[in-house]
Amino acid sequence: MGNGINKVLPDLYLGNFKDARDREQLARNNITHILSVHECAAPMLPEMTYLCLTATDIPSQDLTQHFKESITFMHECRLKGEGCLVHCLAGVSRSVTLVIAYIMTLTGLGWQDALNAVRVVRPCANPNLGFQRQLQEFEDTQAEEFREWFQMTYKDNPFNDTAEILKLLGRLP
Repeated sequence: MGNGINKVLPDLYLGNFKDARDREQLARNNITHILSVHECAAPMLPEMTYLCLTATDIPSQDLTQHFKESITFMHECRLKGEGCLVHCLAGVSRSVTLVIAYIMTLTGLGWQDALNAVRVVRPCANPNLGFQRQLQEFEDTQAEEFREWFQMTYKDNPFNDTAEILKLLGRLP
């Protein structure tokens, strides 16, 4: 699945297990941090900084427990001007779910808009139905709290992420 590493936002990329070992692609995209989320997530390249989360791609897997840690990892990497690759095995469900939660927290958009934006750059993006339910529940019950936490923690966001996502959605020129 996937077609190599796909840029979602400046310094934020989605990919699959193979991409996470492709030193040429990683270097070309200035990727220094890798968020791995799959059954056997473990550091593979000694020169990279990792966040490894063990999770299966089944609807009953709770990914929301990893949202805050994942959001922090992605954002702090970007603040340093370094690239972050988020991957699972296929780069379709688990990794996409974590990136959607990040986009929701940054922009205030709902999960479906965030998913549609991701699909513009990574058409294979398709969280399983359980993860979609978790994203809906996150939107309904936790996203506002996460946005407040994010704003208190990081103050001003130096990125123009909302505009970037709206451009992907075709809502801004």
